[in-house]
Formats: sequence, C-alpha cells, structure tokens
Amino acid sequence: MKALILGAGYATRLYPLTKTRPKPLLPVAGRPMVEWILDRLAGVREIDQIHLVANATFFGHFEQWRGGHRGKAPLDIVNDGTTSDADKKGAVGDLDLVIRDRKIDDDLVVVAGDNLFDFDVLDFVTFARRQRGAPAIALKDLKDRRLARKKFSTVGLGPAGRITSFVEKPEDPPSSLISICLYFLPRQTLPLVREYLEGGGNPDAPGYYIQWLVKRTPSYGFVFDSLWFDIGDIDSYNQANAMFKKRQKNIEERKRK
Repeated sequence: MKALILGAGYATRLYPLTKTRPKPLLPVAGRPMVEWILDRLAGVREIDQIHLVANATFFGHFEQWRGGHRGKAPLDIVNDGTTSDADKKGAVGDLDLVIRDRKIDDDLVVVAGDNLFDFDVLDFVTFARRQRGAPAIALKDLKDRRLARKKFSTVGLGPAGRITSFVEKPEDPPSSLISICLYFLPRQTLPLVREYLEGGGNPDAPGYYIQWLVKRTPSYGFVFDSLWFDIGDIDSYNQANAMFKKRQKNIEERKRK
C-alpha cells in the first residue's frame, strides 16, 4: 500500500505566512503540520512508501525538511513543476501525475497536506479493506448542515455506509455530513483518475473527482467523531495551532503525573 500527501498548493489565503513557506511546513504546536499527518499514517504498517507532491517553488523547502524525517516508510518528494497559483496542476492533476510518474500499481491512501485530525488511520484502512475493492472516504458530521454551505462536500449514506449522494460545495447542503480529504483508492480504480481528467473533469478541488467517482463505482463512507481541522485561512490555522498546543500540554502533564 502507498500513501500520497497533497502539498503542491500555493495557499494564497494564508498570505503572508505562505509567501515564503509551503502550508504543510507551517508550524502547529511547534512541529511542521505535515509531521502530524505522518504520525497518523505511521499507524498503518501496510504503507511501504509515502509520496509527497510539492510545487517547484517550494520543492527545496520540502527536500531540506525531509533530511530530518525518521519514519519507517520511505518518503519521496515529487516536484510537479509548477511555479505559481496561475499554473498549478490542482490536487487531482497532482494525484494523476504521481500515479503515472511513480508508476503506482497498489492501493493508495490520499490525504491533503492541510488536514489535521487525531483518529487512527488504521481504523479507516481496516474499514476500507472490508469493502472489497471499493473506494472509501473519511467523513465528519458537522451537526449543522448550514456550516457546510458552499464550503465542503456534503454526503448522503445508505445501508452499510454506502455513499448515496455526494455534492461538492452546495448552495443548500442536504446534509451535515461532509467529506474530508482522506481517501482510500483501491489499486484497480487508479486509472479512473486519468479518465476523469481526459473527460474534462475539474483538476483542482479533489471533491469534484470524488463526486464523479461515486457515481461511477460503489463507494463507502467512514464516519469519525474526533478532532479535525481543514487549514484554509489564518483563523483556521490559529485555531488548530491553539488546540494542538493545548492537547500537547495536556499529554505532557499526564506523563509527569
């Protein structure tokens, strides 16, 4: 099994913080954001290779940071060759690039480099494996569908967790259940990414691809109920930083007792 961290965006909504540093390397509770994600992936022993896709502007930043990485699974930094928000490939474009360039022929866990969560990814992968070759999507219930308006993908679930509807950033959300950018894409479904793009699919927001995918093949939703942040702007970054600092302080205090 392989994993892919999407980290090639330019995060213009976080300027000036991301003018000289990529978003996944912004510090959260004293550590680069991406290291929290790697901690979560480390619980899945089946993952034998982690790819992180970066843009050309910040590729060197990731290469320098990687020098201190000591994870069990090898970490491969992929340069998508773009230099600005104007010529970016988009998340789905980068997903396609890594699949083809690295010749991935294995099940793939995909996660956004700006999604922070504290549930066990192994639970998600175990759930996905039970679906026998179907894609699986991690879902969070916001409890209030108005919070999803024009911001998140909203999802409907049927028996056994099968996804019955998936709408990217709706004006009037039919549900408070949203998709986060954590996907399990079985090996046999990977060619569908290229098919989607060749058919004119939106290469940017990954939710548009998942919206297309769930209409194409049975897909399942894994609902978690724990800490999660989508770091999209200064406010969400500050909230995540404060929460993770508090969390770390509590852990350290428990260890001292």
